[in-house]
Amino acid sequence: MASPKQIDALEKKRLRLQQSLAALGPTLQGSILRRIIRREDPAHPGAMKDYGPYFQWTRKRAGRTVIQNLSASQAREWEKAIEENRKLENILEKMRELSLAILELTTEGVVKRKMRKRSE
Repeated sequence: MASPKQIDALEKKRLRLQQSLAALGPTLQGSILRRIIRREDPAHPGAMKDYGPYFQWTRKRAGRTVIQNLSASQAREWEKAIEENRKLENILEKMRELSLAILELTTEGVVKRKMRKRSE
């Protein structure tokens, strides 16, 4: 079994991570794509003209890719929410690692059997 100091230190880390979860803003999964479409300029044949930028939010829903067009202001806010989701995933990963360490230190595991000598 681990010392109470070790367990206490891990619990404090877990509580700090829990507090950082509460500080997160809105979260979204997916990514934002900024697109510019290049076409021939109808006013000047032979010259190209850029249209856009257009913003698209891409994500998975029920195993399928879903795309939604966004305004520039929406794209900025959605991007912040996607960044918050990355923070969330990072915090959750750390919390899972800490939880495993705490459980391993505070619970008794299976007693390993001794190796038997093989007779040849």
